Amino acid sequence: MAGENGTKLSEFILMSFSSLPTEIKSLLFMTFLIIYLITLVGNSLIIMVTLADSMLHSPMYFFFRNLSFLEIGFNLVIVPKMLGTLLAQDTTISFLGCAIQMYFFFFFGVAECFLLATMAYDRYVAICNPLHYPVIMNQRTCAKLAAASWFPGFPVATVQTTWLFSFPFCGTNKVNHFFCDSPPVLRLVCANTAMFEIYAIIGTILVVMTPCMLILCSYTRIAAAILKIPSAKGKRKAFSTCSSHLLVVFLFYVSSSLTYFRPKSNNSPESKKLLSLSYTVVTPMLNPIIYSLRNNEVKNALCRTFHKVIGLRNCIL
Repeated sequence: MAGENGTKLSEFILMSFSSLPTEIKSLLFMTFLIIYLITLVGNSLIIMVTLADSMLHSPMYFFFRNLSFLEIGFNLVIVPKMLGTLLAQDTTISFLGCAIQMYFFFFFGVAECFLLATMAYDRYVAICNPLHYPVIMNQRTCAKLAAASWFPGFPVATVQTTWLFSFPFCGTNKVNHFFCDSPPVLRLVCANTAMFEIYAIIGTILVVMTPCMLILCSYTRIAAAILKIPSAKGKRKAFSTCSSHLLVVFLFYVSSSLTYFRPKSNNSPESKKLLSLSYTVVTPMLNPIIYSLRNNEVKNALCRTFHKVIGLRNCIL
């Protein structure tokens, strides 16, 4: 990969928030560090509680545990380097490091799209076929659905990352973002990238829209089933099992869609950075909070676990 002077390109420079004053960077560092720690602790706690508490050994919490694991991986790929650029002013990232970061960003992003669709299907079976739910969503089926959610990330990440980093880079090595995302890195390529851009657009649409359509189909049937429930209490109870997932889906798809499907004329690098922060940093923190605060089973399980640790027995919220 030749640079402007003909030497091999060995690193990139992440522009990140370099234009901001030092005081603002320090404030951002503390803010993102707190969010990062909440994300790691919150998602780790959810994983441990859903494993330890037998009351949460159900398909819904199995998939929720997968989501928490995914969010931890997503954060580990992006946030530590971003914190480093804010604290130590070390904005460089190696060529290989940039490729690895992009690869796992694609992998976890694609996996989350399909996992959210799988979670919607789980809610569809639970509400529309409650009597057959334990048979349909058995352990083997859940394992297969989880594997099917994680698998698409491998080919998408492999093809897109390998293809992009096979292009020659020339001129500046400054990536105008806080991590190695495809569009800002692609701007540094000095070759015809038309075919890659077509592939990237089609791939993004398929990866985002296919799970989105599955989610819409699942919730259309769920809504029809809920409307048939005679009692208002029954309707509220049925909807409450879906509300947390719906909120998580909304946050993820709105923020990612605004980032990648906005017209280029309305998509400045700075606005994209802000939008990217929402689904790479903020949403992974909100997911365990949403599921904990809006779900009595999770709150009771957290309470039981806490009371076991400190030696008490009863805990009913």
